[in-house]
Amino acid sequence: MIVKVINSSNNELPKYATPFSAGLDLRAYLQTDVVLQPLERALIPTGLKIELPVGYEAQIRPRSGLAAKHGISVLNSPGTIDSDYRGEIKVILVNLSNHPFTIKNEERIAQMIVTKFEKIEWEDVNFFSETERGDGGFGHTGVK
Repeated sequence: MIVKVINSSNNELPKYATPFSAGLDLRAYLQTDVVLQPLERALIPTGLKIELPVGYEAQIRPRSGLAAKHGISVLNSPGTIDSDYRGEIKVILVNLSNHPFTIKNEERIAQMIVTKFEKIEWEDVNFFSETERGDGGFGHTGVK
């Protein structure tokens, strides 16, 4: 699939880290470093704008290394970029650790996955078909 992109940053275009990666790494586009204090959030620009085909969305997700090693996550994970959005991609990062974390220009801050989706239409009904699970919710199968 071809996705049109405008890159206002001096960063390379997002790319897959390995041949079988699902996500493209997004990089920060910053004039100065951003220090995230514990429990602080910030909107980090990427300098990228994209034009997705109709029927597709881009999801912005945390990078597992930043989350595991530094407690840095994407606050509204996954964030959604709709195919009709034409503005700059910005990532809401949050520091869930007990220590300040510095975000630098060109740092890989999140990953983007492009995926197809289906539009639905509602059918108003009075009952559903029976299943083994039924309406069993959180924890209904136990812990083991």
